[in-house]
Amino acid sequence: MSSSQPFEASSPMIRENKSRFTYRHLAQLALSSATCPLRVIAHVDLDAFYAQCEMVRLGVAEDQPLAVQQWQGLIAINYPARKFGLNRHIAITEAKKLCPNLICQHVATWKEGDERWAYHDDAFQNIATHKVSLDPYRLESRRILACIKETLPANQQRVEKASVDEVFMDLSAQVHSILLERYPELSGPPPYDDQTENLPLPPTTALDWQADALIDLDADETEEEDPDWDDVAILIGSEIVRTVRAAVREKLKYTCSGGIAQNKMLAKLGSAHKKPNQQTVIRNRAIQQFLSDFKFTKIRGLGGKLGEQITASFKTDTVQELLPIPVEQLKQKLGDDTGIWIYQIIRGNDTSEVNSRTQIKSMLSAKSFRPSINTQEAAVRWLRIFTADIYSRLVEEGVVENKRRPKTMNLHYRHGNQTKSRSAPISMGKKIDEAGLFELAQTLLGHIIQEGRAWPCSNISLSVAGFEDRIVGNMGIGAFLVKKEEAKPMDVGPTTSETGQERPEKRRRIQPTGIARFFKLDSTDEHDDEFGSQYLPGMDNPSPANEDADLKGDAKAAFPPATHQQRITDYMCDRCSMGLESADALQSHQDWHFAKDLENEERIQAAPRPSGAIHNKKSAGTLNKKKGGRGSKPEKGQSKLAFG
Repeated sequence: MSSSQPFEASSPMIRENKSRFTYRHLAQLALSSATCPLRVIAHVDLDAFYAQCEMVRLGVAEDQPLAVQQWQGLIAINYPARKFGLNRHIAITEAKKLCPNLICQHVATWKEGDERWAYHDDAFQNIATHKVSLDPYRLESRRILACIKETLPANQQRVEKASVDEVFMDLSAQVHSILLERYPELSGPPPYDDQTENLPLPPTTALDWQADALIDLDADETEEEDPDWDDVAILIGSEIVRTVRAAVREKLKYTCSGGIAQNKMLAKLGSAHKKPNQQTVIRNRAIQQFLSDFKFTKIRGLGGKLGEQITASFKTDTVQELLPIPVEQLKQKLGDDTGIWIYQIIRGNDTSEVNSRTQIKSMLSAKSFRPSINTQEAAVRWLRIFTADIYSRLVEEGVVENKRRPKTMNLHYRHGNQTKSRSAPISMGKKIDEAGLFELAQTLLGHIIQEGRAWPCSNISLSVAGFEDRIVGNMGIGAFLVKKEEAKPMDVGPTTSETGQERPEKRRRIQPTGIARFFKLDSTDEHDDEFGSQYLPGMDNPSPANEDADLKGDAKAAFPPATHQQRITDYMCDRCSMGLESADALQSHQDWHFAKDLENEERIQAAPRPSGAIHNKKSAGTLNKKKGGRGSKPEKGQSKLAFG
């Protein structure tokens, strides 16, 4: 155990023949406690995922060099092709010179006028009439996630889909069960029923790590020391991960790499340490040795502006050189919260939990036009593709069975250097179908065009958001009531970035402050857009951060932004003029405004009002009149039963 991994001991002096860990730690392991020193977290990362998908689909040999092509660029390259020096920045003609037997498989595309995506041999020649589709990779990702879950015990699963090709697993509860089976001496009550009593030592002096890549121990640790229960626990975790990887390999023909450690940050770095098709174990006593050779910019949250600030402040970008800096100095330079967090994270301390949610929150389909389009007819043809694209994914989410459905549709439209946007609620009173989505999208487009100055158009994105689970079968009283936001008229007012008008109905989610502002939340959104296009001439859309990110020397940053986001430059909130990176980010930003408006309204309505008092505050009057609050005359029958 590294000195940076604190745990509670029953007394300053622990008797010989006793473990460093207590019965309380064992109980915490069963509960998957984020602060348990016996905790076991795994990260599984598919190897060159997009390229593997095409290899499996085409049935090509595993030693066959293959690259995934988008237009005139390469966006994913398998490991056999990388041996020839290929990378995503290289031109296709140069790639084929270096590797004459290279297979270049173009991504699936939606063709203008078609109702479904397909693989087109001539897609690379038709950028103006095709848009890329992520559906093949998305579908395979879901099959892989299902396979992983089938391999783990149903009652002890804690699995987080971090991106299309990455999964976190908290194995603590399963490891606890296996520990009790293998070592019955742990099953009994602690001596004197004292949870702080130390556990007996493991009855073994050596552990078989099989083919795992085992990180060397810290300088002050030796392999001659007998293993403790943290070593045994992480060994069991490595066995589970090996079983999971084997199941994915056997059933679906995909290889993946794994990392096993005490927390998410270390497990993520571990899975990228030895690729492809290997797994790395980082024991607690090896954490500092493992991190010392890293640049801290490889750690989640330290690869952007914060990383640049730290590098500039302390003239280093390595973990090893940052370790001697006192926490007070870090706090002085970076602020208290940030300084403390950095002090802990470079020592391998991370208590973030594995979040089992895997449901998406929004869907987006978009296209950058090269050349720009100039007619409403052309825009409508693309809207038909976008709605078909989104509806096919909604079907997978259970919209047909009314299991889940989105609440809003958003259209973002790029004209010159301006981004215009419109949004509207999706009717809750009828079943969602493709025709209805298309009609609503056309309506939103019509409002933008009516404003004028709409052509030429260089980018359109259509998204649905605000997903909620629906009650299937019996309906409660809530099903018969119309919620406030659903009763609002469709949002048709101007929202161009140049208007600067305030619109209380716009919604956004609270933006993080402090250290959290440096993080992008793990995303479960599904975005279908031109990806990999930063490598293509004239394209301004960056590729998704995790699309085959292991191309970068297998040294992927821990917790990179796990989303396939695309950007229409300078999405602008017209209430606070904040620039956002994507349509979904703008929608999330707007959610916060909306939430604050509702909060203010509820506060006003809840405030005690003296009889006959005159309320002259503009915000109270406006909100109450618009939303039928207490400031407006009640309808008949509402005096005794108020509907909110």
